[in-house]
Amino acid sequence: MQTWQWGEIKSAVGWASLPFVWRDDQNRIVAAALILERNLKIGPITTGLKVLYIPRGPLMDWSDQGLCKRILDDLEELCRKRHALFLKMDPEIILGEGIPESPEAVESEKAKSVLEMMHARGWNYSDEQIQFKNTAWLDLSADEETWLSRMKPKARYNLRLSQKKGVNVRLATLNDLPTLYRMYKETSVRDGFVIRPERYYRQVWQLYMQADMCQALIAEVDGEAIAGVVLMYFAGRSWYLYGMSTENHRDKMPNYLLQWEAMRLLKSKGCQFYDLWGAPDVFNESDSMWGVFRFKDGLGAKVIRTPGAWDYAPWKWVYTLYTRMIPNVLNIMRAHGKARAKHELS
Repeated sequence: MQTWQWGEIKSAVGWASLPFVWRDDQNRIVAAALILERNLKIGPITTGLKVLYIPRGPLMDWSDQGLCKRILDDLEELCRKRHALFLKMDPEIILGEGIPESPEAVESEKAKSVLEMMHARGWNYSDEQIQFKNTAWLDLSADEETWLSRMKPKARYNLRLSQKKGVNVRLATLNDLPTLYRMYKETSVRDGFVIRPERYYRQVWQLYMQADMCQALIAEVDGEAIAGVVLMYFAGRSWYLYGMSTENHRDKMPNYLLQWEAMRLLKSKGCQFYDLWGAPDVFNESDSMWGVFRFKDGLGAKVIRTPGAWDYAPWKWVYTLYTRMIPNVLNIMRAHGKARAKHELS
């Protein structure tokens, strides 16, 4: 989400991309941010204001307090100059690892001090979160025997079951993108989340595939596509951003074999870490992400906790009015999106 390609994708849906870099005295890049900007509309009404968003950025050493102050100074000034109602960012500041209050949990005092500094400058935790606040990483640096040893017994059993039951995993091509979207739409209706129109995902997948930053895998039984994953990779890191499946052959556990083959593929691409993209805010059954997290936890993934999205607003009263209105607007948009997906499937 901090690549040039992401800016190209977002420009097609109304965002302008503003790529920034910061350099030190030796002209070396010490920080970077892809800043997205769009005009603020409330329904059909154009307000004359803008919103700014830095997805999963800025990229920098957040433990360097001097650098943090420099970057925040510049971002706050940019917000005022661009007449932005607010600037939102959800940087990958690692607050801790492991499930909170568990024996393996590790906390970062340096990260907490960064948030204290941001709060003192007028940044606040946002009620409108865009990306997942927490996630789960798989370390790909070890060998496959180590991967297996990290898995929970049930996950190892399901992986072997999938291999024995005739599930085949293959690389997808550009010609498979309609099949991937069809399965993704079915998944969205079944699991109750909203997705964009097909042309958006085809553009994302095609652009990143052509840049050799994306691969997709499809699981099949007797030639029938039953599940898939779309994988992104860049600079030694990888992400599981999109997963999809049908109701057919779910008893054959295709998702376990898909993730196993994804790990093997990503390691061959030079990736050291595999971000499974999303973990609960609250680590118990009350969280809607709990079932998905149990699957990722079974694969041996480690919880990574970040602070989520934070907003800086130069004009507080306008921002407060906006945040009271926007939840109702978003609820209407989500309801329309779900209804559209159901209609298209039927």
